[in-house]
Amino acid sequence: MSLHPVIHTVTQRIIARSKPYRSAYLARIEAARTQGVHRGALACTNLAHGFAAFPANDKLRLKEQKAPSVAIVSAYNDMLSAHQPFERFPHIIKEAVRSVGGVAQFAGGTPAMCDGVTQGQPGMELSLFSRDTIAMATAIALSHNMFDAAVYLGVCDKIVPGLLIGALHFGHLPAVFIPAGPMTTGISNSEKAKVRQLYAQGKLGRDALLESESQSYHGAGTCTFYGTANSNQMLMEVMGLHMPATAFVTPDTELRDALTAAAARRAVEISQQGKTYIPVGRIVDEKAIVNAIVALLATGGSTNHTLHLVAMARAAGIVIDWNDFHELSGAVPLLSRIYPNGEADVNHFHAAGGTGFVIRELLDAGRLHEDVTTVMGQGLRAHCAEPFLDGQQVVWKAPPVESGDAKVLRTAKDPFSVDGGLRLLQGNLGRAVIKVSAVKPEHRVVEAPAIVFNSQEDFMDAYKAGKLDRDFVAVVRFQGPRANGMPELHAMTPALSNLQDAGRRVALVTDGRMSGASGKVPAAIHVSPEVLADGPLGRVRDGDMIRVDAEAGTLQALVADAEWNVRGTPSVDLTSSHVGMGRELFAMFRGSVSTAEEGAATFGLPPPLNMPQEQDNSLAVPEQQSFSDEDSLITRK
Repeated sequence: MSLHPVIHTVTQRIIARSKPYRSAYLARIEAARTQGVHRGALACTNLAHGFAAFPANDKLRLKEQKAPSVAIVSAYNDMLSAHQPFERFPHIIKEAVRSVGGVAQFAGGTPAMCDGVTQGQPGMELSLFSRDTIAMATAIALSHNMFDAAVYLGVCDKIVPGLLIGALHFGHLPAVFIPAGPMTTGISNSEKAKVRQLYAQGKLGRDALLESESQSYHGAGTCTFYGTANSNQMLMEVMGLHMPATAFVTPDTELRDALTAAAARRAVEISQQGKTYIPVGRIVDEKAIVNAIVALLATGGSTNHTLHLVAMARAAGIVIDWNDFHELSGAVPLLSRIYPNGEADVNHFHAAGGTGFVIRELLDAGRLHEDVTTVMGQGLRAHCAEPFLDGQQVVWKAPPVESGDAKVLRTAKDPFSVDGGLRLLQGNLGRAVIKVSAVKPEHRVVEAPAIVFNSQEDFMDAYKAGKLDRDFVAVVRFQGPRANGMPELHAMTPALSNLQDAGRRVALVTDGRMSGASGKVPAAIHVSPEVLADGPLGRVRDGDMIRVDAEAGTLQALVADAEWNVRGTPSVDLTSSHVGMGRELFAMFRGSVSTAEEGAATFGLPPPLNMPQEQDNSLAVPEQQSFSDEDSLITRK
């Protein structure tokens, strides 16, 4: 089928908007390429340091300066269940690279914090900034200039975006991302959610809650709900940065190990010394970014990617905004229901057909660009596949024609919804995003008095004191990246759900985050500009009527203009969010971070070509600029 007109229009707009920055980026990565292996540029002393501790055979290969060297950049730690399996991966990767004549070196590790552990804790205020920290750590790992390709080991929330941002700043190097897979299924998500709500009501004790959570999060692998971590994995699949359909194969299995080895060998094959040179900076182009947004929408993925995808795109010189998400959402059918948008987990989704099924359906429906480059070469169709073991080798077969469970996964001709459920809200309170794929139609419009809070702790205190048994819109302010690092605000979810279930009309409006675990309560999140950047959310007062209308796209304080325009923002002491738990170290991040719609990033776009570097990187790029086919070609010297 031909490409859907909305997909085409949005893509062309992004290409035109990004032209100066993307051209500068491509020029930079082309300049970073070298003839021969990269370590050939090192002086003898430098090179000797680089392989001093290596086994004799590997050292000989590195000395000869012919065999490609593959960097391993890992976010391993054994506190994150999703990352614990990576402990074994470097050995598998090194052996696999040796088998095809290359050498793999563990180049460096990056931080990897668990949002599940820090949720509602002071450490959560470091979470968003950990993404850019990981990008910087990735750059340090690759800065030795020893490497001809890289493999990246990461799964979770800020970690994959940070690794990709770092990788894109070394865009001349080929890259393969290697996942660890989800943990096996524990108790049902509906049972877990019920226990949480009963605990919030005071009807169950902490022992019962901990037992329920332990049965849900019970082993090695990614959490099985469709939050940011598993959304990351879907995006790596559709952007062509994984080996096909590898995201949701469980850890510590023969197939998982075989896929890891196959990914390592592929990194050698796409190096400049291999069969086909495919640098990551060419894979991640405008079409790949649009494909990522489409796949996110089609699967009901995490709203965190209205930040992370923006930041990842900027790292490649590509400019996207929330208008793009909104317009694409209207043209993309919802093909899957995975918790919190349904009852199933990602293991069930994988068994029903998984990523290969979704990619094929979207391609056949004209919702994805097929003419892209991936780690497999030219064309996304290669990722319409499912891996199996044939002896010790991986073989790929076509995904099933029909879904294994229509309650979890559907075809594009019979979707759960005709749109992707992610919408832009705007009005006198600013711009925000709202995810409605799990919000029933009768809850998508709320008009009620505001109750203003300066933290989720203030909200929870009011809830526990019985002060919120009424219709209201919770306005939780001073939660943006400049204020306190933009923490996720999940502590309020069970309480808001209880109030909605009791028949109250409730909604949330905040310049903070709710992420992919948000659910059935309407939440206007990432309000931009944030209050600390003079955003209008700071003008709201208790009792103001607030309209959150996900159908009309409205986010409005129903206050007379004359009064609204003279209101100021109350001062607030944020010291408690700036000191302790290492938060002092991140003052430079809070002081330099961009808006949520610009990715909440601490780095800028590449300076446009033919413009002085000190000039402001304005996003006001003339729409009439065009993109030539020549810019999308991969050439070899």
